[in-house]
Amino acid sequence: MNSDIYFMKIAIAEAEKAFAEDEVPVGAVIVINNNVIATAYNTRESSFDPTAHAEIIALRAAAQKINNWRLTDATLYVTKEPCIMCAGAMISARLGRLVYGCSDIKGGAVSSLYRILSDARLNHQVEITHGVLKDECAEILQRFFRMQR
Repeated sequence: MNSDIYFMKIAIAEAEKAFAEDEVPVGAVIVINNNVIATAYNTRESSFDPTAHAEIIALRAAAQKINNWRLTDATLYVTKEPCIMCAGAMISARLGRLVYGCSDIKGGAVSSLYRILSDARLNHQVEITHGVLKDECAEILQRFFRMQR
């Protein structure tokens, strides 16, 4: 669990980068064998790309780094519960494990609204750990949206 906290802190640092660029502050890190192989943060606003969520960017970078779209040995750390699109990408990537910080009651596809990653009807399920540094992860989002209002 200490490693989960360590890597989530890196994801939070990525979220802070998004915050600084006026993007929704979500950060992601992909780890294989305790080595960070990809980091990312949301860039939808700056890239004009609706798919530019931190998780998608990190999955793409990780697959390129290991020259394989299958990420079965990888753990994805992300500050907020993934949406439907990102959860689908994790299934497609055969992701081994997901660790996320705070829940997303309006759009969460892991446990809040949907349970895509554990749906036995799909061809792959992902191991899930949630709530790691959830207060810190929620705080950056709350701070961002307070400033937007």
